[in-house]
Amino acid sequence: MRYTQSTLKKLEELFDELDYAIRYEKGNFQSGYCIVEQRRIAVINKFLDTEGRINCLLDILGNMAFDAAQLSEKSREFYQKIQKNMPVEATPADENAANTHG
Repeated sequence: MRYTQSTLKKLEELFDELDYAIRYEKGNFQSGYCIVEQRRIAVINKFLDTEGRINCLLDILGNMAFDAAQLSEKSREFYQKIQKNMPVEATPADENAANTHG
């Protein structure tokens, strides 16, 4: 995967289709981001470069449960592409750790 502004834009569009808002704000995030699941908001550290932002969004996406059928064809193809680069399956311990970001 290329860490370009175009890739970041595609990820942002994918999150938008999943009804998640992305905010870039300053804060002390141990992982570089924080998720407010009840409000479907992902807050990313605004001081991260493009690669850091992409990695945070990929990390969040890897821990989300959603139906890819709700994505547009363009976003679904992009998701399938990046899915090949994501870890296969998180263990329950990893899922518990993922819920403590912030």
